[in-house]
Amino acid sequence: MLPRLAQLSTAINRGRLTQQATEATGLALDRPAMTILLTLSMADSALRVGEIADRMQVVGPHVTRQVQALEQRGLVRRVTDPNDRRASLIEATETGTEAANRYTATIVDWFRGVIADWPENDRTELGRLLGKLADDITTRLNQP
Repeated sequence: MLPRLAQLSTAINRGRLTQQATEATGLALDRPAMTILLTLSMADSALRVGEIADRMQVVGPHVTRQVQALEQRGLVRRVTDPNDRRASLIEATETGTEAANRYTATIVDWFRGVIADWPENDRTELGRLLGKLADDITTRLNQP
């Protein structure tokens, strides 16, 4: 399986998929900034900087710098944490959400094109197995 994952990663990188998706946002964003916007767009609600860092598996100060830059560009904003008025949460602005949506749509459209000729059952099975793999990996990584 590892050689196939490496092959997939190489093909995606060689095809410049993430670069094309970033360009589709219409914004000059680096990968960490885009990852923060994606993390916020996939969250159920606004997040603390530490929660963003945990989900990205990076250290908090790195996220803090990126959030400040995104905030200056009007892509995220700070809101008061309703459970702790001393703390703030980060949420994407409408512009930040639209950028994340354009990025995601580019990626999804690309993959949809790759498997467009596959039988419906194969596409359904791929989705099911990728979901299972992602869940199992997440569970394993969260174990002590």
